[in-house]
Amino acid sequence: MFPGWDVQLFLQVAAAALLCALFTFSALPLLTDYIRKWNIMKPIPGPSPVYPLLGHSLHIKANSGDFFGQIVEFTENFRDQPVMKLWLGPLPFVVLYHADTVEAILSTSKHMDKSYAYTFLHPWLGTGLLTSTGEKWRSRRKMLTPTFHFAILAEFLEVMNEQSKILVNKLEQHVDKGAFNCFMDVTLCALDIICETAMGKKIDAQSNSESEYIRTLYRMSDLIHRRQRFPWLWPDFFYSILKEGREHARHLKTLHSFTDTVIEERAHEMKNADQNSGKSESKLNSEAPKKRLAFLDMLLNVTDEEGKKLSNTDIREEVDTFMFEGHDTTAAAMNWALHLLGSHPEAQRNVHKELDDVFGGSDRHVTMDDLKKLNYLGAVIKEALRLFPSVPFFARTIMEDCQLGGYDVPKGVNAIIIPYALHREPKNFPDPEEFQPERFFSENSNGRSPYAYVPFSAGLRNCIGQRFALMEEKVVLSTLLRHFWVQTNQKREELCLQGELILRPKDGIWIELKKRTDYIS
Repeated sequence: MFPGWDVQLFLQVAAAALLCALFTFSALPLLTDYIRKWNIMKPIPGPSPVYPLLGHSLHIKANSGDFFGQIVEFTENFRDQPVMKLWLGPLPFVVLYHADTVEAILSTSKHMDKSYAYTFLHPWLGTGLLTSTGEKWRSRRKMLTPTFHFAILAEFLEVMNEQSKILVNKLEQHVDKGAFNCFMDVTLCALDIICETAMGKKIDAQSNSESEYIRTLYRMSDLIHRRQRFPWLWPDFFYSILKEGREHARHLKTLHSFTDTVIEERAHEMKNADQNSGKSESKLNSEAPKKRLAFLDMLLNVTDEEGKKLSNTDIREEVDTFMFEGHDTTAAAMNWALHLLGSHPEAQRNVHKELDDVFGGSDRHVTMDDLKKLNYLGAVIKEALRLFPSVPFFARTIMEDCQLGGYDVPKGVNAIIIPYALHREPKNFPDPEEFQPERFFSENSNGRSPYAYVPFSAGLRNCIGQRFALMEEKVVLSTLLRHFWVQTNQKREELCLQGELILRPKDGIWIELKKRTDYIS
């Protein structure tokens, strides 16, 4: 010990020096990797200025609508470039909005892991089909694919028809009463459909929109999207002590409690049914109403390659994922379709003619055979998804060094795909801002890259529920349009798009309704 040194001070300095050394040692690989990525990505075009460690964060807009508009503006400014880079704090992204670069990512099994931003869904959705990676994803996808078989989807048709009728009855009050915002009406219909088909649980959202579960569901989506945008909210410990983080924890408990209760109730019902299976078949068939199939029922029975059943936690992951992915997306698509038909009367007349050819003057339920005949309505839905894709962007992790658009992209970079911009690539969609359902007639789409249009993603990790979604959208829209003529004076520039987890208009979709029987088009 040197003369005059205080022992306690010496120990404090030594401890501080040791901590600094340990931090430097642990941070050095991260810093080295960051510098490597920075140098490799320098040639890739992107917005200016960009700062070390901070990236573009100082310039990213806080409001979700402004943020989405900013990203769209970036893609327009760099439309002639094959890719664009964007740094969110220390995290690098390559932004993709051309079919060839999108294909390079989605068509291969090399880059199948979801990006870092999806980790903020883990507390709610766990590592279900949307967020899982590697062998767990492959096993789960293989296990769940049969549950979306055409014959099983047909079982859900009755629920879709019933909830569509309830929506028609609700909207009757707006006929000839001027413009109103239909966005939440349609969304609650979609929520009722998904709850009953996913969980076998009626929540009557269309008549009880203020329930705790519904409010919690929407607030959780808002919190997750906000956290994804701002790097300072990423560290779990820091987030957990913030007011926003504590709110997130409360909502998480509510959502998981609801799903766990439904799973337990359904499992108990199935156990009782098995115990009573020895009773007379004829007695059961005559006295008991047929139990409606739900996605949850299949999850309770499904087994993996080793014959093992899913745990309750595994089941909750998939049910919560189906709830999260399966109602807001379809609701947005149906709302956008109503807006576009209300803005384009000639297209709406074509839909009405097709509906009259299929249904005549009947008010009967939609059948699977009917759905096959609604080709023009199907094209309308696809064109609505082109102009307003329900999911405005999604991302993957680059799992090995590669080239995109002639630029080197290092392993570990996030590739973010912007369907909104991709669907406006002029060489694939001439006059891209025009609403033209005919683009999706088979004779007009032949030869178009399958990666030019990805409202449900594409490749191996495409959306497992896309047939369910398109079926639901056809059922609900055909039911509405058999009863009403839709008008809107809401201009495209008045929509103020909010690119959150779902692409929404800031102030909703405002339409006017006329009775079809009274309206002369």
